[in-house]
Amino acid sequence: MAKPIITFSALKAVIMMGMLVIILVGIKVAADMIVPFILALFIAIILNPMIRRLEGIRVPRVLAITLVISVIIFVVVVLLAYLGTTMNDLTRTLPHYRSSLISPMQTLEPWLQRVGISVSVDELVKYIDPNSAVALVTGLITQLSNAMTSIFLLLLTVVFMLLEVPQLPVKLQQLLSRPAEGMVAIQRALDSVSQYLVLKTAISLVTGLVVWVMLAMLDVRFAFVWALLAFSLNYIPNIGSVLAAIPPVAQVLVFSGLYEALLVVAGYLAINLVFGNIIEPRMMGRGLGLSTLVVFLSLIFWGWLLGPVGMLLSVPLTIAVKIALEQSDGGKRIAVLLSDVTKN
Repeated sequence: MAKPIITFSALKAVIMMGMLVIILVGIKVAADMIVPFILALFIAIILNPMIRRLEGIRVPRVLAITLVISVIIFVVVVLLAYLGTTMNDLTRTLPHYRSSLISPMQTLEPWLQRVGISVSVDELVKYIDPNSAVALVTGLITQLSNAMTSIFLLLLTVVFMLLEVPQLPVKLQQLLSRPAEGMVAIQRALDSVSQYLVLKTAISLVTGLVVWVMLAMLDVRFAFVWALLAFSLNYIPNIGSVLAAIPPVAQVLVFSGLYEALLVVAGYLAINLVFGNIIEPRMMGRGLGLSTLVVFLSLIFWGWLLGPVGMLLSVPLTIAVKIALEQSDGGKRIAVLLSDVTKN
């Protein structure tokens, strides 16, 4: 009986898979160093069109970068100061959650017993420990006070990236083996990622403002914090808007009652319907070229690899990987699996 012979192509595939696993493990281990760099890179991609607009009205690039970064620093300082104050108020409010939860739980107890679910409110209350929530919020306040150093280093990295942009094309042309084709692919990736990030940031900002107004009109406490959460989580595809609605709905359900909570749920549903299903698809268009399944799976993959930042940037990272794969004959097959063929 002849022994099976491993072909060169099969051996090459095995070696490449092994190298990919090693690279992914290395990225996972070094995520604490890689994540700030990736975040700074995408912030620079968002800000670069603004810098170019200022250059278009004859503002020197260095001055344009200084103005934009100064505005960002001012906004960040104001936000952190306001968040610190809000978190302190939230810490003082948390002990009242225990007593506020008893009434709605007692209301639900007879209904649950009628459907065959045996629940003891007295036993459940024993598991509610506001001290754990207070410790969590106190930790968040400490992190906010220490965040300025990390933000300063992040913005400093963004500044150097923006200053380096004019020299990048020349350096990349000398680095690439096929400069013409490579530069076209890089420009395509930058245009796609930049368009996505700029539009997503604008939509997320408007979404956060609308959530703030909606919660303020319904007299929900900490409306600004929940609006900021809606802005941040709106970058996460598919599930971000759902996650952003959970804390305010839970808060209103505990402190105000079921009717007010249903109003908040209806408000979030209306906002997500308008922005998520009408405005965002029209503004984004059909140029991403990623299937819905790939978007969801990329959320899981990048979240595992890079943590929360990976979840926020899962779509632009996948777009960049897809365009990179399209540059090789072997990668084109994988790129087809990632694409939405109905949009090509």
